[in-house]
Amino acid sequence: MRDIYAHLYTKNNFNYMKIGIIGGGAAGFFTAITCAEANPNAAVTILERGGDVLQKVKVSGGGRCNVTHNCPNAAELVKHYPRGSKELLAPFTRFGTAHTVAWFGQRGVSTKVESDGRMFPVSNSSQTIIDCLMQAAFNANITIKTGVRVSAIQLSDDAKWQITANGSVFIYDKLMVAAGSANAVWELLTLVGHTVIKPVPSLFSFNIKDPRLTDLLGISVPNATLKLEQTKLQTDGALLITHWGLSGPAALRLSAWGAHELADVHYKTNIRVNWLGTLKTDEAVAVLTEQKDLNPKKKVLANAQFELSTRLWQRLVTTVGIAETVQWADMSKKTILALAEQLTNGVFAVNGKSTFKEEFVTAGGVSLKEVNFKTFESKLFPNLYFAGEILNIDAITGGFNFQAAWTAGHIAGLAMAENK
Repeated sequence: MRDIYAHLYTKNNFNYMKIGIIGGGAAGFFTAITCAEANPNAAVTILERGGDVLQKVKVSGGGRCNVTHNCPNAAELVKHYPRGSKELLAPFTRFGTAHTVAWFGQRGVSTKVESDGRMFPVSNSSQTIIDCLMQAAFNANITIKTGVRVSAIQLSDDAKWQITANGSVFIYDKLMVAAGSANAVWELLTLVGHTVIKPVPSLFSFNIKDPRLTDLLGISVPNATLKLEQTKLQTDGALLITHWGLSGPAALRLSAWGAHELADVHYKTNIRVNWLGTLKTDEAVAVLTEQKDLNPKKKVLANAQFELSTRLWQRLVTTVGIAETVQWADMSKKTILALAEQLTNGVFAVNGKSTFKEEFVTAGGVSLKEVNFKTFESKLFPNLYFAGEILNIDAITGGFNFQAAWTAGHIAGLAMAENK
């Protein structure tokens, strides 16, 4: 066990309220800082299992830290959360993206908005965010202990939370669990009496071996639609062809909203791809028929339509058996329909998944039915709180997962600061 900030102050006497935070990530730090700043009589300790804190903050956004997203409207913001959208609506009105920007701004961290709405520190370095949080923790006299492996969580007879870790016992008046996607902690919470939704991967790309995608690495479509077969799940957005299959926002959204369905079939299923976005098959037929009338002498293979990449267009054209010499005038109604189907409703077999960059997000965690989202306190046990990925809340990429952590940490921190 190592103390990063082991403050030698007098908060260990009975006049002070002892606050324990399991997890030294974004949610844990925000809870601790908020609580300590709101109540100087709170002795706050962060217990981190790893050798250092804020490691996910460090690697996020390619080392730049995607702090939040430029989405100040709570009703719009919740649309980016496959799980937790309903529960987060009210909390986001209390502490949303604008509040996050202001919080960091007041502590000297300026942020910027990129073209896709993601927000980063102007420094383009996650270390700026880490330094800000560490300094705020130091200023608030928060104790940080690393290398702490929690082996038991119990509610004592006198309504205190007893934590066993590394052979030692810690007693707290109030406890926050913000340990991220931690199977060991989830198991401890089930022993306490909470329900944990089985965690499964979210935010991943699809492994697809298909001749239609071979050697098209790097080709993207700005707006495609993906549908998971045998479900009602459908997403749209940019789609990227990779050497292992399909990625990009459209694929990541489908993986997020279909996390449990895909896990149930062991990531072996079919997806339907509409390379033309929302354009329907009959609408594509109309466009292709018009080309036949306008450019009868042009070769189909060399006359890419719908602003598709020439290489992707040619691959889809040859897939339906259209030879290089075929002109638009030679296209029958049957062939035009076959091409339109390939463009708007192509079936691709998925056989596995790949982690998206260095980011790994899970769907699952403490059941949201057992949490009071006015305070993020357990409905089952007093003075037990949750924040971050320990909850069954997750989002797509773009700063949304961090925003959920800041929001929960702020609201829970204020609640935990109250003398009750």
